[in-house]
Amino acid sequence: MTNYKEILRLNSLGISQRSIAQSCECSRNTVASTLTRAKLCGVSWPLPNKMTDTELIKNLFPEKAVPSSRRMPNCEYLHKEMAKNGVTLSLLWSEYCEACRINNDIPFMYSQFCKIYRDYANLNKATMHLQHKPGDQLEVDWAGQTASIINNITGAQIKAYVFVAVLPCSQYGYVEAFLSQNQESWITAHVNAYNFFGGSTRILIPDNLKTGVDRVCWFNPTINKTYHELAEHYGTAVIPARVRKPKDKADVEGAVGVISTWIIAALRNQEFFSIRELNDEIKIKLSQFNNKPFQKKEGSRFSTFIDEEKCALLPLPARPYELATWKIATVQFNYHISIDKMHYSIPYEYIKQKVDIRITRNIIEVFFNNNRICSHPRLYGREGQYSTVTEHMPDNHKQYLNWNSERFVSWAASIGEHTLMVVNSILSMHKIEQQGYKSCMALLKFADKYSMSRLESACKKAISYTATPSYKSIKSILQTGQDKIDNEDKINTSDSENYGFTRGADYYRRDL
Repeated sequence: MTNYKEILRLNSLGISQRSIAQSCECSRNTVASTLTRAKLCGVSWPLPNKMTDTELIKNLFPEKAVPSSRRMPNCEYLHKEMAKNGVTLSLLWSEYCEACRINNDIPFMYSQFCKIYRDYANLNKATMHLQHKPGDQLEVDWAGQTASIINNITGAQIKAYVFVAVLPCSQYGYVEAFLSQNQESWITAHVNAYNFFGGSTRILIPDNLKTGVDRVCWFNPTINKTYHELAEHYGTAVIPARVRKPKDKADVEGAVGVISTWIIAALRNQEFFSIRELNDEIKIKLSQFNNKPFQKKEGSRFSTFIDEEKCALLPLPARPYELATWKIATVQFNYHISIDKMHYSIPYEYIKQKVDIRITRNIIEVFFNNNRICSHPRLYGREGQYSTVTEHMPDNHKQYLNWNSERFVSWAASIGEHTLMVVNSILSMHKIEQQGYKSCMALLKFADKYSMSRLESACKKAISYTATPSYKSIKSILQTGQDKIDNEDKINTSDSENYGFTRGADYYRRDL
């Protein structure tokens, strides 16, 4: 913009128009026309104290203040359209000219059209420098560029995703590669980053990825439960960046570009056969990156971190966060839930209730309405194992736990020696003793239904048939009454022995 005040001031000092043009960086014609207009309008140096540049231009060139009769383009619409793929200013100018033709308006020429849009865009691209406080924020993200490792069997390349964390105040960064972008990798990356920094920050700024944010919202985003638990463990608050607002985490966005060059691109010609080998080399490159001197100020990222930011970080908890996943399950009628084909007991009062389950490597915790109701050591190995707590069982089920082989043997001995032999046979025929408990219980219950003497007789008769009698054979003997037949035979035999064989009177009567 031409400095008309400076032209009038230099002219009052007697400086030539050529020198004024060189000093004000404008043409000699501009200087000549300005001085001519000033003379015609009676404007001279010094100007009135309150006269602004705008007022001076209106006095010297009133025709410039007259609004143009040409149709102004809708710059807000142009700005939105330019954000779309394939849209150019040339295309938008053609559409603008067509709209002017339809409405009988005069359009701006292409050069002026572009200038109007650029002026608008420059105003809307204005940025504000934020002064970050030490230890206040940590910005995290996945780098867009990936590394790779080689499968040592097939030779195929496997993608490795690069996690980046940056402290905005010192620009001190942490980088680690993972084979996946799942939640386990995301949480592990945060834990390792905090251990690397030696402390945590008050605010954590991630992107809106699913492993961190369940529901995206500008004003009230829903944080993933596991991610929220991580934040609580380290005493930090998760404030996700707004969607399509990379300036909300500008430092990590900038660091991603630099790291992509300094670390990922620098390793492009090296071959790695495991993720551990890749991360070992990344650590070396990361140390060089953090110790690299700044270009426009003294020190490096590492020295700034040590001098200003490390002491401001929050202390780490006594134990690092252990990754936990959450599931929802319904308590079954056997008051157990199933996790990875293992079964864990729940207090029987919660049968058919939905419970939240927190799963870690070593512990299974169960919550109902955000209150923990029980926990179990996590089971590994053979599928179908049960972890049952006695206190979780109903009272009638607890009584069953008191049964053992000694109790069955004692009960059978009180009935008779043959019953004892049958019980011992049933218990010994199973590889696992507990498998015979139900049969023994059912067998001994026959004493209530048929009497102890009949059960003893049935067991004696069964032993006479086989050396390994079963519950079914005893049941069949009792139901058919075979034990009674033996008793009747005993009675008849005893009578014949006492009285001998006696013919009746009818035997000796002769028919006349």
